[in-house]
Amino acid sequence: MDNIFPLYSLFGFIVLHMLMYGGNTYLWRHFRVNYPFIFGFKQGTELGYREVFLLASGISVLALAAVLSNLDMEMDPRTKSFETLTELVPLGLVSVLLFITFCPFNFIYRSSRFFLIRCAWHCLCAPLYKVTLPDFFLADQLTSQVQAVRSLQFYICYYGWGDFKKRSNKCLDSDIYKIFYIVVAIIPFCSRFLQCLRRLVEEKDPMQGLNSLKYLSTIVALVMRTVYDLRKGMFWKIMAASSSGVTTIFSTYWDIVIDWGLLQRNAKNPWLRDKLLVSNKAVYFVAIVINILLRLVWMQLVLDFNEAPFLHRRAFVAIVACLEILRRGIWNFFRLENEHLNNVGKYRAFKSVPLPFNYDDDDKTL
Repeated sequence: MDNIFPLYSLFGFIVLHMLMYGGNTYLWRHFRVNYPFIFGFKQGTELGYREVFLLASGISVLALAAVLSNLDMEMDPRTKSFETLTELVPLGLVSVLLFITFCPFNFIYRSSRFFLIRCAWHCLCAPLYKVTLPDFFLADQLTSQVQAVRSLQFYICYYGWGDFKKRSNKCLDSDIYKIFYIVVAIIPFCSRFLQCLRRLVEEKDPMQGLNSLKYLSTIVALVMRTVYDLRKGMFWKIMAASSSGVTTIFSTYWDIVIDWGLLQRNAKNPWLRDKLLVSNKAVYFVAIVINILLRLVWMQLVLDFNEAPFLHRRAFVAIVACLEILRRGIWNFFRLENEHLNNVGKYRAFKSVPLPFNYDDDDKTL
């Protein structure tokens, strides 16, 4: 649980997020949300749910094969003494995925891979680039993958400074590792914070200022929670609980009211909004309740409600991380539905593509 589980849990987080995105693309297409146009994909290059599910299943098969081969080599009397080859299996799997992602050759959806890399670069370099919907959308996805980012940090420590041949590490004994344990977790939130500031300066929209405060409160809560997790103590517990409570309330309100546009008292659909794509209104109320509950799960790690003898601490953290990914998948559908119907993000000023004719010139000619 201290060495192997963090290495392989990374792939579980990635596959689960891809499955949620595949479900999103299916529902967007089913309810006729024009997500290729909103995201700005080149015509015909967007991935449908079949392609996303194919990629997710491919990664899951590779990860499962790596786990089984790792177990087999450990059980085999000839290789069970923690030989180098056995312990290098997870690193080899990560190397294969990185190679496929950055491979310049035209295979495995190169256009989509490069689109993802470009958006990730824009997120990393915020606020140097103008904020577009794909950039902020990807940054929001990364905020739900904090444990995956920390798993990548653990890879570097485990294979770079740990004694992986004997399956041991002293990462948490290093002050440098603890500092980066906090830094890498807040990078996605800092990216969104800086994106909001850029939009505030360019668009003079006070809502972007409030949105930046939301991410700033999340950064503070995440730092307090991580410090408490590393040092314990009543003071850090109070700081972590109070900051997490504030950001949970703030973020939950923003999800439902601002991002989804729901809970409008005077709307045509009471307590929802005027325009809805899903005919069954109960779906929206169920999504609101689920979002609130999954937001509150974040508090479990702070208040130590997870004292279960049958569940390891790392396993509980992984479960909470998976629940956050599920919450993000639900958020994705309603956020893009609201963007499609109301253009709330002001990224698309029109819903139809104008014809390529210049009527002014035609009139002058006549």
